[in-house]
Amino acid sequence: MTHCYKLGGLNIVLDVYSGSVHIVDEVAYDIIEKYEDSDRETLKTEVTAKHGITASDFDECCEQIEELRAAGQLFAEDTFEGLAGKLKETSKGVVKALCLHIAHTCNLNCSYCFASQGNYHGERAVMSYEVGKQALDFLIANSGTRHNLEVDFFGGEPLMNFDVVKQLVAYARGVEKAAGKNFRFTLTTNGLLIDDDVIDFANRECSNVVLSLDGRREVHDRFRVDYAGKGSWERIVPKFQKLVEARGGKNYYMRGTFTHANPDFLEDIKTMLDLDFNELSMEPVVCADSDPSALTMEDLPIVLEQYEKLAELMLERRKEGKPFTFYHYMIDLKGGPCIYKRISGCGSGTEYMAVTPWGDLYPCHQFVGEEKFKLGDVWSGVTNTACQAEFAACNVYSRPECHDCWAKLYCSGGCAANAYHATGSVNGIYKYGCELFRKRMECAIMVEATKALEE
Repeated sequence: MTHCYKLGGLNIVLDVYSGSVHIVDEVAYDIIEKYEDSDRETLKTEVTAKHGITASDFDECCEQIEELRAAGQLFAEDTFEGLAGKLKETSKGVVKALCLHIAHTCNLNCSYCFASQGNYHGERAVMSYEVGKQALDFLIANSGTRHNLEVDFFGGEPLMNFDVVKQLVAYARGVEKAAGKNFRFTLTTNGLLIDDDVIDFANRECSNVVLSLDGRREVHDRFRVDYAGKGSWERIVPKFQKLVEARGGKNYYMRGTFTHANPDFLEDIKTMLDLDFNELSMEPVVCADSDPSALTMEDLPIVLEQYEKLAELMLERRKEGKPFTFYHYMIDLKGGPCIYKRISGCGSGTEYMAVTPWGDLYPCHQFVGEEKFKLGDVWSGVTNTACQAEFAACNVYSRPECHDCWAKLYCSGGCAANAYHATGSVNGIYKYGCELFRKRMECAIMVEATKALEE
């Protein structure tokens, strides 16, 4: 399977199963695009007439195409489908990451919040040290031979329970060496409670911090308001700037959400850049179609164009010596994720789980509060084995809609939570999200291919 497209002044041919990316001229592009589905003589007549080349030029190009095919770099066969049901078996029962819901409460009242303003449609609560300690013990006990373990302090707003965060990190540091483990912590925060103590702690203990900022003041303050209805932009931006400066501008993400109110999200990215933030992520809102924030089909062409303009901006800034990172454009054309990751996806419900303040286990943070997806708890482990088996069976080949999609080995079948909320099945697909993902991958490949050509 190949995917041919034109972007950024390049003619790009992606060979799906080998991962090879070819930058070609107009003649080769037209030949490759129809090579598998056209009669050779008919294609020769069409291409020679269109481009004014000779029959021998056409034949020479076809010879080069066949050389690439023989090398496994073009029209490669799918050799991965048979592995799809087997790969997760190799890590069965091994957990490598937990999302600790340290606080099911929040000091903001964002109307688009998938977590229902932080309480996940339930009681407001904070995690006790005892529950958190047991969660860390559960992770150690179920991590097999894995050395690096990931823990994200999440909410709600985790800094509303900061003392327990610090206690749990201290506990983990005290036991990790004897257990043969290394904990890597992430903190996700809206920023209101950041102070010098938080900054010192984050810089000392957190391998990454995720900071919530939607970009322009008017966009951010439209949704990210406190319970008095007051916007938070003015209060958090100086704190974010201080934290990022203290981290040397590294190991953080400025994470924004764009909605129906700002499909022109590139302007929000420009605002972040103007504030000296260079590690950026802008995510499409996840909410019900009936929500006023939901992206519409009318928004789709605007959003797709924004992704292209974002790619152009990244290349322009790179030439100016002012590069920045966009999370969804991080792609390695020379290596990239291993085939396990490409087929199996994020590992929600198997390798990765979310823990509520009460110690209940869920497949990920977006399933918390959906009682049928409760896997068990941190004391008894996974007891809902049928639910876990459903997630274990999730892979890019378990979704019929993904069969002919050129981007499937980049998205690995997509987000199970988005699929469930869109279709009622974790093995469904979120079609709107698929459109956005394919455009992001086209842009990401173009950016990296342009860099490679320049270098």
